[in-house]
Amino acid sequence: MTKDWDAFGREIEDHLKGIPATEIVERDDGYIDLSGGPAAYFAPYRSWMDCEREAICYAKGRVLDIGCGAGRVSLHLQGKGHDVLAIDVSPLAVKVTKARGVKKARVMKATAVTKGLGTFDTIVMYGNNFGLFENPVRAKWMLRRFHAMTSDDARLIVQSLDPYDTKAKHHLEYHRRNRARGRMGGQVRLRVRYKNYATPWFDYLLVSRSEMKGIMKGTGWRVAHFTDSGPIYCAVIEKGRTEND
Repeated sequence: MTKDWDAFGREIEDHLKGIPATEIVERDDGYIDLSGGPAAYFAPYRSWMDCEREAICYAKGRVLDIGCGAGRVSLHLQGKGHDVLAIDVSPLAVKVTKARGVKKARVMKATAVTKGLGTFDTIVMYGNNFGLFENPVRAKWMLRRFHAMTSDDARLIVQSLDPYDTKAKHHLEYHRRNRARGRMGGQVRLRVRYKNYATPWFDYLLVSRSEMKGIMKGTGWRVAHFTDSGPIYCAVIEKGRTEND
């Protein structure tokens, strides 16, 4: 990602400097909305959602924080004594993460992680970053890759948003549009905008709890349990065969 495209990193960097920043999310059907803003990427543990605080207690050993943003998860786990590697596709986000005290952080796509990084005991994907799987086929491929680069009793701690927990017409129409194109209802194509910067368009996969369980089939992973805060939820995922593997 070039600096001209790094809208996400620009807003995080400005927030760190005390410059007011807003995040605009643009969907490929023309829908535009404001996110919660960059402050969420800096939130201390005490300000996290209940589902996040509950699920992160299951982190253990060496941790890979995928889509680290401003490093809130990495800083929390690092403070708990974990060996953490934080990664993000945004160069400026990684710069901010390091500036805030994360010891190990690098610019890297989620799809680029391999066992060359070493063995991990926990992989965290917070900030709805289950979406970084992009689509169900890629999700299964990446989950198998995660299986090969983690310890025998490893865990994934992920967060998603149930896209169907809505009555908004523009979202329901988008779900129908997706299905008509052979996509999952919550398979979103979007980009992030900030000032005169915009990220490239990318796919982001939002799933229901049952869809998440279905994606795990055949990957060597299973959902152990969910922690809930309404439409947004976290899942603790462990190694083990699912009933239909």
